[in-house]
Amino acid sequence: MTPDIAIHDAFVLTVDDRNRLYEHGTVLVEDGRITDVRSSRDDDASIAADAVIDGDGMLAMPGLVNAHTHLELTPLIGAFSDLDLLEMMSSMTAIYGRIAEGEFEYLTEAGCELAALNFLAGGVTTVNSQDVRPSAGAETFGEAGLRGFFGPALSDLFWDVPVDEQFERARGFIDEYHDTYDGRIRATINPHDDWSCTRDLWERAADLAAEYPGLLVHTHLLELEASNTMARSNGAEDSIDLLDDVGLLGDRLVAAHFCLADDADIRRTADADASVAHCPSVFSYWNTDDDVQWTPVPELRAAGVDVGLGIDDHYWHDSYNMFGEARQARLAANLKRSSGQYDSMELVRMLTIEGARALNVGDEIGSLEPGKRADVILLDVDKPKFAPLTNIPAHLANNAAPADVETVIVDGDVVMRDGEVKTMDADAVCDRVETAVERFESETDWELGIGGSEPPGTMDVARDLPKHGPARLLGRLAVQSVEDKFPF
Repeated sequence: MTPDIAIHDAFVLTVDDRNRLYEHGTVLVEDGRITDVRSSRDDDASIAADAVIDGDGMLAMPGLVNAHTHLELTPLIGAFSDLDLLEMMSSMTAIYGRIAEGEFEYLTEAGCELAALNFLAGGVTTVNSQDVRPSAGAETFGEAGLRGFFGPALSDLFWDVPVDEQFERARGFIDEYHDTYDGRIRATINPHDDWSCTRDLWERAADLAAEYPGLLVHTHLLELEASNTMARSNGAEDSIDLLDDVGLLGDRLVAAHFCLADDADIRRTADADASVAHCPSVFSYWNTDDDVQWTPVPELRAAGVDVGLGIDDHYWHDSYNMFGEARQARLAANLKRSSGQYDSMELVRMLTIEGARALNVGDEIGSLEPGKRADVILLDVDKPKFAPLTNIPAHLANNAAPADVETVIVDGDVVMRDGEVKTMDADAVCDRVETAVERFESETDWELGIGGSEPPGTMDVARDLPKHGPARLLGRLAVQSVEDKFPF
């Protein structure tokens, strides 16, 4: 059989069960799947294929998996960077409240395009994104040839959109987008978190999950001190107990953050075969409390929990760099605990196969093995920054960057070759983003300039904040905190 793509004479890091690494390797692709991974032969450059890629000076590896992210506010990258935590949270919540009400569609559409462009160019071939109105993300990533999981966030204590309307939208999104674009785009069910959802919403989310048994359930879990407090307000012992009560603690669950997990949480999560997405950069940037423990990733992995890496809100910390999440995971864990929390290959696996397994697609993507879908990236490692090329896993975890990615293949299609994105018009995307930001400035009191940003004043932000949901949230937390302190 004649392959569609032949990559020859490359360094090939398979990230298979043995983490095989070829110094001169060949990867063959046919009908969207990898058919062979082996040592290169003298005549591999002459293979009759639609695309023959000379891998000399290149490293071939699986595409990166961004296991937890948000896309819609991408055009506001740089806007939140120098705010204090309260300013950032309040101004962001006000914007999301208006998006939930149907405003700023031009901004969110441009944001999904910009995110797709930058993730593609940086070697991210799969994302798992939770957004307010995810249709633009599903369509943009699908048309760009990328792979993604998408679904609308559901909450009755974060904004004021009627719950019936939210679930109607969620069901409509699933019916329209799940398993589209040749199966690359899949829908998810997204109760937003364990601190802004009532038990009633969790139960309705569980009912929706029962309607669609093949879909992931994607949420923020054990992220804040308020998490377990709200769970107790919802009649459970803690957050894990709440999800178990409603029937969502299982192998379909992808839980982002998990910062506050204790040994019992880890054990119950492992027993349920649920997964975790670890997002180190956003918590390093926006640390709410230096006494809060760091996500216990080594313990989770030792217990058998699949842990992927996520970049979360890249516009909060101004980085599309998924390689950087591996480095930050190591640095933050070593600083919080002690050195040696990870070896480099563990971090590479979290960027690829473990992220894929966390999304229940480890049998399809995440490693370079015959039979798997061909999601492959090639990095130019013939650069001074990589010389001498020893310990390739360490270079990937500590030194690699999006600019090193030269070629990206998704599902057997070449979507970027020699640094040129084939499926998107980069100039047009940037023009649309600039136009969207200018319009956003004209419609709001935000000032966004080359020297920095200035959010609206406190009164303007307060005016735009959702009124009913957050008030109920704060009220429930306050009452529960009193009950915790003075049990009846």
